[in-house]
Amino acid sequence: MDQLGHVRSAAPAQGAKEGLSKAAASQKSAYARLVQKHHSGRFQSYLNHIAQKMQLEEGFSNDPSLDLDLPLRRGLVKDNPVRNGINMHSYSPVRTSHLEQPLPGFENDKTQSALNRCSLKKNAIVSQGGDLEVEEDYYVYQRGAASGLLNVSDSLGGRASTSLRHRGALQKSSGSDEREEEDMWRKKHKKRGRYPANTDTAAGHLLTEQFGEDVLAVNARKNNHLSPGRAQGAEKRGFARTRNNSESARTPQNFDRKRQLSESQTETMNNSDSRINPRQLGTPRGGSFTTVPASGDRKNLNKPTRGRKKSIFEAYASKEDVSAGLKRGELIQGPLRINPKKYHEAFIPSPDGNRDIFIDGVVARNRALNGDIVVVKLLPRDQWKVIKPDGSDKETEVTHESDVPEDMLGTCIPQETAKGDAQSPDVIIEAQFDDNDAEHGQDHLQDMLTDDIKKLSLDTGEKGKAAGVTGVHRIKQDDGPKANDPRLLPDEFLQRTAKVVYILEKKHSRAATGFIKLLADRNSELFKRCAMFSPVDHRVPRVYVPLADCPPDFVSKPEAYSQVLFICRIVDWKEDSNFASGQLCKSLGQAGEIEPESEGILTEYGVDFSDFSPEVLDCLPQNLPWVISPGELAKRRDLRKECIFTIDPSTARDLDDALSCKQLPDGNLEVGVHIADVSYFVLEETALDKVASERATSVYLVQKVIPMLPRLLCEELCSLNPMQDRLTFSVIWKLTPEGKILDEWFGRTVICSCVKLSYDHAQRMIDSPGKVLAPEELPPVAPQHSIAEIQEAVLNLHRVAQRLRKQRFTEGALHLDQMKLSFALDQESGMPQGCYIYQYRDSNRLVEEFMLLANMAVAHQIYRSFPEQAFLRRHPPPQTKLLKDLMDFCNQVGLEIDFSSAGTLHQSLSETFGADKYSRARKEVLTYMFSRPMQMALYFCTGVLDDESLFHHYALNVPFYTHFTSPIRRYADIVVHRLLSASLGARSPITMEKEAIQKQADHCNDRKMASKRVQELSADLFFSVFVRECGPLESEAMVMGVLSKAFDVLVLKFGVQKRIYCNALPLVDFRFQKAGKKPELTLLWEPEELEEESVPQVITIFTLVEVVLTADGGPLKYSALLKRPSLDK
Repeated sequence: MDQLGHVRSAAPAQGAKEGLSKAAASQKSAYARLVQKHHSGRFQSYLNHIAQKMQLEEGFSNDPSLDLDLPLRRGLVKDNPVRNGINMHSYSPVRTSHLEQPLPGFENDKTQSALNRCSLKKNAIVSQGGDLEVEEDYYVYQRGAASGLLNVSDSLGGRASTSLRHRGALQKSSGSDEREEEDMWRKKHKKRGRYPANTDTAAGHLLTEQFGEDVLAVNARKNNHLSPGRAQGAEKRGFARTRNNSESARTPQNFDRKRQLSESQTETMNNSDSRINPRQLGTPRGGSFTTVPASGDRKNLNKPTRGRKKSIFEAYASKEDVSAGLKRGELIQGPLRINPKKYHEAFIPSPDGNRDIFIDGVVARNRALNGDIVVVKLLPRDQWKVIKPDGSDKETEVTHESDVPEDMLGTCIPQETAKGDAQSPDVIIEAQFDDNDAEHGQDHLQDMLTDDIKKLSLDTGEKGKAAGVTGVHRIKQDDGPKANDPRLLPDEFLQRTAKVVYILEKKHSRAATGFIKLLADRNSELFKRCAMFSPVDHRVPRVYVPLADCPPDFVSKPEAYSQVLFICRIVDWKEDSNFASGQLCKSLGQAGEIEPESEGILTEYGVDFSDFSPEVLDCLPQNLPWVISPGELAKRRDLRKECIFTIDPSTARDLDDALSCKQLPDGNLEVGVHIADVSYFVLEETALDKVASERATSVYLVQKVIPMLPRLLCEELCSLNPMQDRLTFSVIWKLTPEGKILDEWFGRTVICSCVKLSYDHAQRMIDSPGKVLAPEELPPVAPQHSIAEIQEAVLNLHRVAQRLRKQRFTEGALHLDQMKLSFALDQESGMPQGCYIYQYRDSNRLVEEFMLLANMAVAHQIYRSFPEQAFLRRHPPPQTKLLKDLMDFCNQVGLEIDFSSAGTLHQSLSETFGADKYSRARKEVLTYMFSRPMQMALYFCTGVLDDESLFHHYALNVPFYTHFTSPIRRYADIVVHRLLSASLGARSPITMEKEAIQKQADHCNDRKMASKRVQELSADLFFSVFVRECGPLESEAMVMGVLSKAFDVLVLKFGVQKRIYCNALPLVDFRFQKAGKKPELTLLWEPEELEEESVPQVITIFTLVEVVLTADGGPLKYSALLKRPSLDK
């Protein structure tokens, strides 16, 4: 091999022309001849010839968009091979895309150890939610009777033609001989009335006649994954294609071309769905890579299979079996998380809090979608995933010695030893999913491939010959356990694997945004009835939708809709179907535009943004303007003459909290938190209550808010607008100036806010305590109260808040304040005109401290009154496995962090940042890192948890906590208000059972998580548009993770994380190593001038670099490039 990993041609050995029947004994000659054919281009020409012939006979000649060369480019390398170190002069798509296949006859080939892995390499990090996120990996499954055969079915309408792989034995033959033999074979089959249904077999027959049946048989028998019967039949051949996977690649370029291949594999096999051959992602760990038929079925292997439908997915277990299995501990339930970067990897949390349970492949996932509550069955130990020897899933390269064989790292065990109870289907179902470029996909995948090519070598030494094995990884059935068998490895080196047997609750909305296109086979019945919907989210399957749902002119002008976003809702996904079926709901508009994309985000996450119904609006007061009745005033404490004010963002319109602070004669302070009494208007069991319960939360996008309640309530009746009487629930304390609570009161009140302050107004008062602001510097103030009185109250609150905050952290609280991106929008167009990092200041902290104090006080009150029905909020401790990974990382980079508690962690972080000008940047990087192991806080009903210690809130380090202070935007707070009111005797006792309260708590948790994700995606959308419209953007960035061929940075100016790939930079070379335990990349930049030397640059954790953010090909894609360092650095 040369230094780029290309296999060099070799002169044929003596006797190389003696015939293919002696290929096994003349392996080196066969290989040399094959390499020579690849370099000459003859081999690819022959493949193109076969593809064209079969395409014409399948009736695709009328499709002008069909690319005959496309199947040959469907390997691991897809775009720009020159950029990734592949020499175009000798580049063969077939060759580079199938280097994973073994050289026939070379049992001592060193590379065989990589061939039977489920993944050749896994570089992984753990996301904040616990997902194992894979930088890039790819799966190689040895399949088919002859491992030297390659399935090139894709654009042939689902029927497979085959060709020899590039490292198989190959005999030269003239073009005329090829055509004559092919024509003879075609005529012979034509006389029988039709071609074989499985053209994979047909093409295999053709190649067998041309190149020698004995060679194919020898090669097949050498693959010990396959039975002799399978080798003889050669019916189910194929190879495992790799795909890039990314989260929300919004608008794919060349959309039709990229999707045509996998879809055309499937739609002509039968009229309802596909049953195509290879299976990379569809093979569960519970099944074997090859389907070995029963003895009675073997004689049918070569018979046509049209119309015969097989189940692709296992049928779900019955409810009774699931319930019994869960009680016995044989089954496990949990929320399914699908890796957004690798859609075939999914996880559920382990009940013991350790490493997540891994669900490998779409078949093992069994039609469950992201977020669903699933029930899984663990696979046998010998099918568990072998992980890196340090016990981590971190995305770093393992370079140290280990008892675990290096070739086992990040792999699964060959399935010949895995006798699970799940049968492997005869289909590949990777075609269900999108085929677009991932965010970091193509270039990095090519880089990985090139790197693996470099590692390939042909070891023909005496040691290999003596061994007589095809690779150290292979485990034969009759050999018994080996040293690298999971059954013999310690638990710390294993990750449990499972398969889904039941969907307990479909949490996913079953709605997705994406694109539609025509099916490739214009002659099929399916073409006349259906179109293909391809979701933007790769974790959602592709969907057949009725043509009747599509625009009227879609069939005649499909290109007009190639960049139009649609909403599709999945209605069914049968056991025997690769694709789901669904309905096209509506057209959103052009991809990349803010409003269509925003509506798509809301729909995908199940956010109800429809107008409120007349029935709901009828629940509101009809006589406007509304005034408080004298009867209601008599029931409440009247605080309208007190100096009470609100502090909110300047753009806020739903003001649900107000503050007051009054100096008492004894030197103490009376501090009040006053919250809008929304429960007065939202009565139980009304239409308004039901819709609020269902929405559960307001959803905040960059440009607008989707309210939980009608705007009349949010912005008028409940909003604590200045100089208007409003109903409130109040918590009032008597405090010492040091913040010690002397007395506490809860009750229903009436207030009249004297001024609407913004955080800016309050901050100016805090920053200039000796200066009274002028009236023109503030909004209108009620005449009963002076500006000086208001300013004194703000300053007193600030001083108390500082002491409360200090006390909280002294007692063990933890605060991880991540950077938040805000936007300046054009008033007319709504487009982003600028962006900035939101500054969290003392005025924000002032409000935060008193809201926390009120929430904790109410939590204690309702739990004392209703120990079985209290609606509280708990925060579980960090996930054990992820915290351990973080501890290991800190040790590697030399950070001394105390992880024993939330308080010690906060103290360690505060002391670690340093005092130089980049201490803030280090703080932000560490904050992101320490957010990853943290779990989400959860609402719950106290009656469903027996152990009171489980009520604990980890981050706040308090025993009881709830949400009371935002009832306009959170339904949980309305429930708490009702409980508080009942505890004070102001309403009838709570009649809801604890199970019903817990169900509402679970729903609030789901909607809060969805709202958080929508908010993040909205910010991503606007930032992508900002980069497109205003980029390129330059910024300093700090390195937060180092991989073997890439590194992650936090862009300090904008607070976004991006990955930078070495193969995208103009480098002479780069080298990954570990300095002690610290990962390090050394980059060697190409000189800008011939007389200059290459510029070295060392990349490690906390390295400060300069990056440029630029828009990519898609309208919502952008990438980060590292700026060349100057020579003086």
